[in-house]
Amino acid sequence: MTFDVWWLSYLVLGGFVGFFAGLLGVGGGGMMVPVLTSLFVAQGMPKDNVVHVALGTSMAAIVLTSLSSLRAHHSHGAVRWDVVRYIAPGVVVGTFLATFIASRLPTKPLAVFFACFMAYVSVQMLANIKPKPSRELPGPLGMSAVGAGIGGVSALVAIGGGSLSVPFMTWCNVKVHHAIGTSAAIGLPIALAGTAGYLINGFGHADVPPYSIGYIYLPALVLVSVVSTFTAPFGARLAHRLPVATLKKIFAGVLMVLCAKMLHAIFF
Repeated sequence: MTFDVWWLSYLVLGGFVGFFAGLLGVGGGGMMVPVLTSLFVAQGMPKDNVVHVALGTSMAAIVLTSLSSLRAHHSHGAVRWDVVRYIAPGVVVGTFLATFIASRLPTKPLAVFFACFMAYVSVQMLANIKPKPSRELPGPLGMSAVGAGIGGVSALVAIGGGSLSVPFMTWCNVKVHHAIGTSAAIGLPIALAGTAGYLINGFGHADVPPYSIGYIYLPALVLVSVVSTFTAPFGARLAHRLPVATLKKIFAGVLMVLCAKMLHAIFF
């Protein structure tokens, strides 16, 4: 394996991803996908599959983040395992099947869908939109259906599902800290199923970069994951000292800029 100077950028990206994940409690996919896409294009990778490789690599990187977050929330008794038990089957099926849809979508429509969803997440952060509790959780079949929807969208945009699962559970009168902890637990099967799906769908594809397994680019996966593991605790400690509400607004603005940069790299 020959060292590529571009790999240094993955170290920097991992630092930012881990820091903001610890600071704001958000998954790294929203930041990783547009940055990786732009970096892949700058490296001269074929544009036809750069978004697919960015999605697969981001989903694989979320596995370690989700596992770490799950352990932390479980230690504080914040995970509703009864919810996880009913929603996980739908999450796994929805996530896995959606990777087959994503792999067959052309790069440009996939990039536009990602940008639109991240715009929704950014507006949610900027406006601090929180649904009012108004009902109870549905039964097992309803939970599985909701899980399939959350998993499907998560696979298409390479997120851990928190942007959808936390508002849903809050709407269903689940306490906020339980909703966040349970969302962390749901994020692990999403990441595992998404990783498996992107690995299978990209396996043997001619236009993926060297050092890839399926749609997962190993240098980016390893370097981002290793560095983010070290920087996440720093972000978590600062979360108790800094104005997080203000930082969320800044992060939302950064997401919009990154998505705009990604679309520019793809279309121009």
